[in-house]
Amino acid sequence: MVTRAGGFRCKTRHALRKVPRMSGKVSVTRLLQQFEIGDSVTINPEPTIHNGMPHPRYKNRTGVVMAKRGSAYVVRVRDGNTTKTLIAAAVHLRRST
Repeated sequence: MVTRAGGFRCKTRHALRKVPRMSGKVSVTRLLQQFEIGDSVTINPEPTIHNGMPHPRYKNRTGVVMAKRGSAYVVRVRDGNTTKTLIAAAVHLRRST
């Protein structure tokens, strides 16, 4: 038998699309944003930048910044009864209120 083809962005044609009004280049402010340890952030994947993108299943989840790793951030997210650790680039995160 052949192994099933299915990568990281499999079946995300509509889940990772941008609204036409928001399409285009990403703003420099969003690329260079900084977070402090303990900040509450929402995971909002930027479809145009594949580097440092967390898995699409964590879209719109809220987590806490635990550490900075290179230019990315370590984010703790609750997934049901378990706590998971994600590594995401700053462009895929938004400050949560």
